[in-house]
Amino acid sequence: MEITNKRSTHSASSVPAAKTLVTHNGSFHADDVFAAATLILYLEKTNNDFSIQGGLASSWEIIRTRDFEIIETGDYVFDVGGVHDEKTNRFDHHQKGGAGNRAFGEVSIEYAAFGLVWRKFGIELTGSNEAAEFIDKHLVSPIDAHDNGFDLVEKKYEVFPYLIQDFFRVMRPTWRETDSQIDQMFSKSVLIAKEILLREIIHAKDTILSNQSIVLIYDNTKNKEILVFDKNYPSSDILNTLSETLFVVYPRDINDDWGVKAVRKNSKSFDNRKDFPSSWAGLRDEELQEITGVEDAVFCHRGLFLAVARTKEGAIKLAQIAVES
Repeated sequence: MEITNKRSTHSASSVPAAKTLVTHNGSFHADDVFAAATLILYLEKTNNDFSIQGGLASSWEIIRTRDFEIIETGDYVFDVGGVHDEKTNRFDHHQKGGAGNRAFGEVSIEYAAFGLVWRKFGIELTGSNEAAEFIDKHLVSPIDAHDNGFDLVEKKYEVFPYLIQDFFRVMRPTWRETDSQIDQMFSKSVLIAKEILLREIIHAKDTILSNQSIVLIYDNTKNKEILVFDKNYPSSDILNTLSETLFVVYPRDINDDWGVKAVRKNSKSFDNRKDFPSSWAGLRDEELQEITGVEDAVFCHRGLFLAVARTKEGAIKLAQIAVES
């Protein structure tokens, strides 16, 4: 990745100029880091690389500046410039009136640079509106909210979750360090954000397929209190929409065992719709087998949200007992 303070040029007149991605210099945040990563993924996906004397050169460069003469020449300008215009690839949100917002139920979240860039290019990067919206909800909007000073999480305790914004904060030089390496740290951060985005896109696509499989299983299950999966599907969010289901039986990746997990009341909490019996808490092997009558029972978590058996039949029996208890 090349980061400069002015537009670079190439001596070969036959070589097309690299696309310039312009953002502000100085301190950086998750917002501009992920906006840059999104644009780079878009340029790579659309095959904008070109050859120079037999070698492969990058089709883009990042310019970090607040010089308006340079900003005006940028092909893609984000988080700087005071203009939001998708047609001309201007993605700032600091101007008077901001750059709009999107709603999630009763919550309205303003767009920051990441959200504006994602809104234009997210569908092309993911291949579907559903996947783009999934990533916007789980990654883009939280970063936009934080960048615009909107708290999504109540700070109830002295200990607080470590957010992705905290990671990129510590990538910046401290007050005791020199700012001479800040462009290099920005470059490193963008490469990390790019990898995160690539993984998020994979997870979004696979989660959508998972949700489709779970709904099909649900529709074809008579007793919907217990669902039996053929694979270990990620399921927290979709299960919250299936109000009848209390437990899920699934094949585990460990020792060919089968697990039973309690469905949570909400995917963002640890409260279950129904716990396993309290007398099972922390029991293993013979102790659990004796109290449940399930010959191949292996373990019940002391938090009463997970139980394990060696076979699918044993796991189903544990689930049935838990439902009836």
